[in-house]
Amino acid sequence: MGDLAASFARDGFVVLEGAIAPESLAPVRAAAARLVNEFDLDANRTVFRTDDRDSGRDEAFLQSATGVHCFLEQDALNEAGKLVVEKRRAINKIGHAMHDLVPEFTSFCRLPLFEETLHSIGMSEALLWQTMYIFKQPKIGGEVRWHQDASYLITRPATVIGFWIAMEDSTLENGCLWMQPGAHRSPLREIYEVDWSSRTGTLRTLDETPWPDFESARPLEVSAGSVVLFNDHMPHYSSHNSSPISREALTIHVAERSSEWCPGNWLQRGERAPFTMASGAQGRHESQPDLG
Repeated sequence: MGDLAASFARDGFVVLEGAIAPESLAPVRAAAARLVNEFDLDANRTVFRTDDRDSGRDEAFLQSATGVHCFLEQDALNEAGKLVVEKRRAINKIGHAMHDLVPEFTSFCRLPLFEETLHSIGMSEALLWQTMYIFKQPKIGGEVRWHQDASYLITRPATVIGFWIAMEDSTLENGCLWMQPGAHRSPLREIYEVDWSSRTGTLRTLDETPWPDFESARPLEVSAGSVVLFNDHMPHYSSHNSSPISREALTIHVAERSSEWCPGNWLQRGERAPFTMASGAQGRHESQPDLG
């Protein structure tokens, strides 16, 4: 694990190829499919996109901090707001509290690998703040622009760590992640904060440092079951999926318990305590998911 810690400090990310067995992925994939099947698209048609400087974040998005909500791909709807693909191919992602509310996700997040990996890079007590299941649908899976997670999950000091778990093979053709080794040492370029009196968020520019280019960045083509661990200041990107093959992934974000979770963060958990990343512990919450 010493090599892992050194690589993480140097590059800002580490790829653990094939770290999770297929039999551990299968229940999570099945649970995600079930959540999509149960979701009421007639009542909830929030689109998730990243090319609008986050101006489309609505009440459903804010409430998903403690619930389970499906968000649509931009290209899943026509100009009249009607689906142009079948329901199961219309979803961009599910977020953001499946670890609390969906037993299969709770069990997965308790895999010893995650806690052990965090300890190996020096994190003493990690709290799990959000989970996202990302589909990157065939043909219509949207681009996720260059960004840094510390812009959206703000702690003082900055201690957020991301796990990106490939549920399917991730390739250049279906929109794999891109990262630039060492770019986590670059400044935070933007910050997204919510004014809770109006319940509206604003993305502000902090620094004009250019985003990585595709000559210096590296595509992270990985097989299903691989895990990418990355720093919250690491810029990352994924392209539109123009292939006929989906690129499902689960993202987990944690932060050190000792860090302040800032009040301007869009993700606020209210009375629901964050999930402690301890493999021997049990899930804190027994309630059923709010699919509204």
